[in-house]
Amino acid sequence: MRPIALVLAFAAMTASLPAQRARARDLGVAPGVFAPGAHNAITDVAGVRVGHTTVTEGAGVRTGVTAILPHAGNAYLDRVPAAVWVGNGFGKLIGSTQANELGELETPILLTCTLCVWKAADALTDWMLEKPGMERVRSINPLVGETNDGGLNDIRAKAITAEHVRQALDGAAGGAVAEGSVGAGHGTVAFGWKGGIGTSSRVLPISLGAYTVGVLVQSNFGGVLQVMGAPVGQELGQYAFKDALSRDGGDGSIMMVVATNAPISDRNLKRVASRAMLGLGRTGSSASNGSGDYVIAFSTSAEVRRAFNARRLETKELANEEMSGLFEAVVEATEEAIYNSLFQATSVTGSGRTVEAIPLDKVREVLKRYGR
Repeated sequence: MRPIALVLAFAAMTASLPAQRARARDLGVAPGVFAPGAHNAITDVAGVRVGHTTVTEGAGVRTGVTAILPHAGNAYLDRVPAAVWVGNGFGKLIGSTQANELGELETPILLTCTLCVWKAADALTDWMLEKPGMERVRSINPLVGETNDGGLNDIRAKAITAEHVRQALDGAAGGAVAEGSVGAGHGTVAFGWKGGIGTSSRVLPISLGAYTVGVLVQSNFGGVLQVMGAPVGQELGQYAFKDALSRDGGDGSIMMVVATNAPISDRNLKRVASRAMLGLGRTGSSASNGSGDYVIAFSTSAEVRRAFNARRLETKELANEEMSGLFEAVVEATEEAIYNSLFQATSVTGSGRTVEAIPLDKVREVLKRYGR
């Protein structure tokens, strides 16, 4: 096994993040009309757990793994409905075709670096097959997404190991979620600044069902950053197409994972997933040619669970007319999760390059100037 200079497994830890960084709401940035959950995180959806392994090796390796577990049980034996939405398909999302064909998850979701997806999928498969009750299983569909962190990370080293994957899975927990330059966000870049992991949630009012929607993102894309409509990227002089002769069109990628406890099937989950793209657009992305923009959505509701060996499914789900509140919630939570991924990220040096964290003092100035 490759020697590891530093491996930090994050589950529900935020204390290790530098105090000078902030979440969006610390800056008064609170998109939308619905309130967040207790932790303003994807883990506000009961049962959902998140784990990170952050990998730093030598001068070049800056990468990691982030795991999202839909519930505390065996995801293969007790499946949740799910859907994948492709905003722009420049990327690698292992397992997406079967997930869309059958409309369900049968493993946790992993996020990592582009050239690590196959190693991560293999490790996830082994981890699942070792579980009790899996002795006779001969096929499994790991769902693993990525963004390309090759600007800071020696991506050709493919440094992710099975142990890194297991640490993220075994360390996954509910509660507060570490954000910024952690896990699969360790080496990512967004809007020219340090990107990373971000999360947010919304709770619908009782009149709309009191359901929770949570979003987690791995931001590694470009565009013209705006925060609550304020042109932050332009004001700070860092944005796509800044130079008229430049071919920099804001390429990159983002993975967006949406969880809800609302009882909805894969058909309406695909509709929910598509709305995450609206939240992405609000931050200034144009889903450029080289940007892989993917959304995975799933429901944890017991009313729509699917036993792996069921011959008939008896489910109760929301009607189409009840979906609009969930659509609004996922737009708001996606937008805020992206801001959190930027505002919580810390500067990282790797492979001879340093990517600075967005300067929050200057962000505050721009927001104040534009009345935000």
